[in-house]
Amino acid sequence: MNVFLDFEASSLSDRSYPIEIAWVFDDGRSQSHLIAPAPDWDDWNDAAEQIHGLSRETVVRDGVPHDIVARQMVEALTGHALFASAPSWDGKWMSVLLRAAGFPRHTLRLQDTDIALRDTATHILRDAVPPEELEARVRDLVAWANTTKDSPPAHRALAEATEERAIWRRLQDRAQALAAAPSMQL
Repeated sequence: MNVFLDFEASSLSDRSYPIEIAWVFDDGRSQSHLIAPAPDWDDWNDAAEQIHGLSRETVVRDGVPHDIVARQMVEALTGHALFASAPSWDGKWMSVLLRAAGFPRHTLRLQDTDIALRDTATHILRDAVPPEELEARVRDLVAWANTTKDSPPAHRALAEATEERAIWRRLQDRAQALAAAPSMQL
């Protein structure tokens, strides 16, 4: 099953760490957790706080211990295809979280959401569109889907993961409509 996830973090520095994670399965089930910092996580950036609106005090007070979040994440997400809109950043924070909890950093792997979009569009259109047109139609459909965001980034993990799933669902719906009427334009 596809899972769309997002992290919020203490900063964008090399020493940054995850402070919030959320994931949304393609069927709509979701989880979201504030992450209490591990003892050696001390990086903090006030500009990042202004963006996501979470203070270090809130994360320390209300966050779930990092090792518990990591265990829940591994239990829930192992065996699923994981996607994020910024896999290099989100992958970094996932690795930080996994390693701090004693898991190998590649216990889970992230891919770019565009891969889920391309795979879905290709799967739906491959029998409806002539082979010589398939790649261009898929590329156009992915580009269209990426322009359909409901709102500016919320900079909260659950809202961002939910938006990624919504983009994927819109692409899925549009691809199915195109498959039913191949001459239809985007």
